[in-house]
Amino acid sequence: MRPDELCGLLAEPDRLAVFAAVVLGAGTVAEVAAATGRPVREVAVALRRLTDGGLVSQGGDGTLVADQAAFKEAVRAAAPAPAPAPASELDPDPARAAVLRVFIKDGRLVQLPAARGKRRVVLQHIAASFEPGVKYPERTVDAVLRAWHPDHATLRRYLVDEELMAREGGRYWRIGGPV
Repeated sequence: MRPDELCGLLAEPDRLAVFAAVVLGAGTVAEVAAATGRPVREVAVALRRLTDGGLVSQGGDGTLVADQAAFKEAVRAAAPAPAPAPASELDPDPARAAVLRVFIKDGRLVQLPAARGKRRVVLQHIAASFEPGVKYPERTVDAVLRAWHPDHATLRRYLVDEELMAREGGRYWRIGGPV
């Protein structure tokens, strides 16, 4: 049952009083009328509406039974779906992803971390832009790094210093970082 249906069933004072009486143990029309102080005719009309709506039913022995679980069902029906994980999560490790979210915005490095540990996480992420075992000319490396940050020379130097890339004769290749 949807919340709006549930609220609609209980929106009228007569139906609300009748439902409350059934919840509190009134098992017959006469008992409900006595508990609410309403005429039997009004009680019968309210019970018919509550029964049609699924909030009240008759038990095996003919007594009136309130469906109190309807409230939980209505809340579950109205609950928003759990938020999906971001499609562009930067790293499966939550700690590393938190560091990357701080320093990488819209696929660009906004600032190079001063702390070595955080800088290493960012550099490993950037190093993944290069295929292991492929040798790249300096121009290609600079073009890739420029897409990350305007200071491509500093990035290139840090990648070599952190032993994520190696260089020889103007050619660079990836030697570290996650695969």
